[in-house]
Amino acid sequence: MNISFLGNWRKRRGPASGTALMGAQEEDPQGVAQLLSECELLRARAAAAGIGLDDSTASLEALDQMAPRWRDDPDELPWLGNDAGLYLGTVIVRTVPGAVWQVWPNGRPVVLLASGREVDVVEAGQQWAADGAPELSRCYAEVAEA
Repeated sequence: MNISFLGNWRKRRGPASGTALMGAQEEDPQGVAQLLSECELLRARAAAAGIGLDDSTASLEALDQMAPRWRDDPDELPWLGNDAGLYLGTVIVRTVPGAVWQVWPNGRPVVLLASGREVDVVEAGQQWAADGAPELSRCYAEVAEA
């Protein structure tokens, strides 16, 4: 994978911070979108459950039906929740007209809708991973209506 901003980001000295991702978003928004869409842990768990993640609303519905085995592993739960939120954001950005990724100063990625509303998809994904509610497909439906 060739993501142009990573080379520059790696050359910087000092600890990584949210400003690095913010700057990358300005320089290469498509590269950041590609990076955020990887969701490796979620994709691995979905594949093991026979679910293909094709960035569609149907895949969100399939994830909602997946058995939540990750809840038995307190170390995996936050990572899977983060990936679920990033995947939700990826589906929104790719299917809702005018939706784009935006990075807050603390480095947290959110989805900015054409209306100006910001959607904290990572928080939604973490709630879904922990409780199963709200469902990812329901979050998508609420955003798509706006």
